[in-house]
Amino acid sequence: MMAGNDWVNSYLEAILDVDRGLEEGKSSLLLRERGRFSPTRYFVEEVITGFDETDLHRSWIRAAATRSPQERNTRLENLCWRIWNLARKKKQLEGEEARRSAKRQREHEKGRREATADMSEDTSEGEKGDMYGDSHGNNAGGRMPRNRSLGIVENFAAQFKDHKLYIVLISLHGLIRGENMELGRDSDTGGQVKYVVELARALGTMPGVYRVDLLTRQISAPDVDWSYGEPTEMLNPRKNEYPLQELGESSGAYIIRIPFGPKNRYIQKELLWPYIPEFVDGALSHIIQMSKVLGEQIGGGQPVWPIAVHGHYADAGDAAALISGALNVPMLFTGHSLGRDKLEQLLKQGRTREEINITYKIMRRIEAEEHCLDVSEVIITSTKQEIEEQWRLYDGFDLVLERKLRARIRRGVSCHGRFMPRMVAIPPGMEFHHIAGYDSDGELERNADNHQNPLIWSEIMRFFSNPRKPMILALARPDPKKNLTMLVKAFGECRPLREFANLVCPYVTFPITR
Repeated sequence: MMAGNDWVNSYLEAILDVDRGLEEGKSSLLLRERGRFSPTRYFVEEVITGFDETDLHRSWIRAAATRSPQERNTRLENLCWRIWNLARKKKQLEGEEARRSAKRQREHEKGRREATADMSEDTSEGEKGDMYGDSHGNNAGGRMPRNRSLGIVENFAAQFKDHKLYIVLISLHGLIRGENMELGRDSDTGGQVKYVVELARALGTMPGVYRVDLLTRQISAPDVDWSYGEPTEMLNPRKNEYPLQELGESSGAYIIRIPFGPKNRYIQKELLWPYIPEFVDGALSHIIQMSKVLGEQIGGGQPVWPIAVHGHYADAGDAAALISGALNVPMLFTGHSLGRDKLEQLLKQGRTREEINITYKIMRRIEAEEHCLDVSEVIITSTKQEIEEQWRLYDGFDLVLERKLRARIRRGVSCHGRFMPRMVAIPPGMEFHHIAGYDSDGELERNADNHQNPLIWSEIMRFFSNPRKPMILALARPDPKKNLTMLVKAFGECRPLREFANLVCPYVTFPITR
């Protein structure tokens, strides 16, 4: 009866198909996943996965132990043996997969521990000093230390204090000048302008740094001040603890304005993209010429090339990547604001991709940021949140892989051609030497030069019932995307903070806007 049973024949055919698949190196017995489902194969799967190996082996022995040749069914015996054999192979494959999975898990944990140790070792000396000072209360007068943006760069320059380095910074959009900045005049002239100017000025006074060039756009337009059309502007150093060790003919920090884009017209950053190659040509011409000049002054006749090119925002980052490749010098990048994160926020507001791209040229911006990821040696961020939640949206960056690659590099292990820029979080700071400090009672400190209250003091203090409490100063353009209403709401809902300090959000309106 069994010999003529088509159902059993189908079993055998299905088993033989599975057996061939195993011999070909296929590790899965779930035939439905291969896209060739049939009822017979389904029954085979159920037999293999639903019965214990001991039961299958017992059935095979029973079929093989039949003494009478007439009663003995060779086909049934073969069927039972093959099912039992497949079940054993399946168990072996599962065991091997479990061992491989355990090995991968151990390697992952080992890499994670090494990456964690690597990250802790990479803490800058400035950060270590701050943590030590906080825990031991070494801050004079119990005041909070100022956040400074130069911790890592200071350590870097200290290693090269006997050198004469040339550094190039690039920031293309907005109105940039060293004095009387028109911060808040438009959306392009804000915190980034203040950041790059003070960074250039501070770098220019650090030991080991001979010259710093901040490259930007030259603007000779009737609706902006004439100073933005000057080709060169020297940034006067502030009084600080890093005096210039050696003054030279071309030493210090300078704003270099490169003409590109529409003449006699000031345009917003979204319209600058087509003119970036023009800027790169002008910037390369200036850098090559300046390298030769510095070579005559401090290089013994050999050109002094930039130690690094640092791009700020996507447009300048795109230009810095091209300049870095042309000169074969390292590139650094600071995003200030990232396109993919902004795209997500705008999409949540219900705006379409087409509308967003037309208004903000967001896809061109994202393309430039991906380019920066491919070229940069170091990417500087303001917070770890920017690394973990914003940069992770990009195709060119993976946080876990970046840590593993860095750990392998430190151990001298090959990365097999993989590269990813190092992410460094440096909280942004400001230059406070020109700002008079006040003690906890609101009185001017003894070492302050001016013993009179500033003129704006009376205008601000009239709004407070207790004007002598410490002040939390929030400076931002009055724009909905700055989320100042949420700041005021959070401050108002925090009673301990209200009792401790006053919140001040001054708004400034300029008569000339674009």
